[in-house]
Amino acid sequence: MPLTPAQIDQYHEHGYLIAPNVLAAADVQPVIDCIDAIVEQRARELLAQGKITELCAGQDFTRRFAGIYAQCKAIGENFDIMLLRPRAMFEFLFNDHLLDAVAQLVGSELTCNPIQHVRPKLPVTVTGEEHSSFQNVPWHQDAAVTWEEADPSDIVTCWIPLVNATAHNGCMQIIPDVHRQGYIEHQSEGGTTVKPHLLPKTPPVTAECPFGGVIFMNKYTPHLGLTNRSDTIRWTMDLRYQATGQPTGRPFWPAIVVRSPSQPASVQHSYEEWCRRWEHDLVASKGIAWHRTVPKEKRMPVKSA
Repeated sequence: MPLTPAQIDQYHEHGYLIAPNVLAAADVQPVIDCIDAIVEQRARELLAQGKITELCAGQDFTRRFAGIYAQCKAIGENFDIMLLRPRAMFEFLFNDHLLDAVAQLVGSELTCNPIQHVRPKLPVTVTGEEHSSFQNVPWHQDAAVTWEEADPSDIVTCWIPLVNATAHNGCMQIIPDVHRQGYIEHQSEGGTTVKPHLLPKTPPVTAECPFGGVIFMNKYTPHLGLTNRSDTIRWTMDLRYQATGQPTGRPFWPAIVVRSPSQPASVQHSYEEWCRRWEHDLVASKGIAWHRTVPKEKRMPVKSA
């Protein structure tokens, strides 16, 4: 469903937009199915290795991963888009319903930024980690995890729940109306977070979002993840898009053109090439510091003679 003028104004004025009904169930189901398949494969491998005793096969998408994790945390190792690289997630990067909305915010010539995540936020009763940096990310701006080269770039974060995201199962909180201040200094201690004394005093918004909805955020909008206090998994994806030709802030990873009315041949539809580029770039970028909290002179690995 296209964004309304009021929704577009909300995004630009307040630095975020909670937009229900952007995606149909059919848009998201292939991603859910591929996650189920990955969990099934990993569970069987762990069972064969004697690391778990129960496949939890009777549990659904919102519970099974947690049931296996409770037996063996290895189920969650390297569980992210650039490492899993399933075809369904690649194809979702081109989803027309999502790109139609993004184009209304940043223009029609679109590149998918290489910062892409799928996140299974587990119940705190399973992890026992109230403040786990990946489960409950602290207050931060997405600009903090890109290099300064991307400061002029108009990057929009698309936070996509694969289940209803509520305060109870660990949705985001967002600080509105401060994105025009630009970058706020962060520290690496505590998991790349805004320096506490610089955190804006504006009351946060608890950003609940239904399945099928998308939260669009400016890269300078501070946000955090709440603890999952439910008994199910809060599955989400977060993707970033920007105008083609702008720096991504991760120059060592592959950005791909996903829409171009002016140069349609530039759209990079090859799944095999996407996989090849990730395989190459993850090796080539080993040792590079991703976040700007690391001083510039220390971000690149020292090359041996």
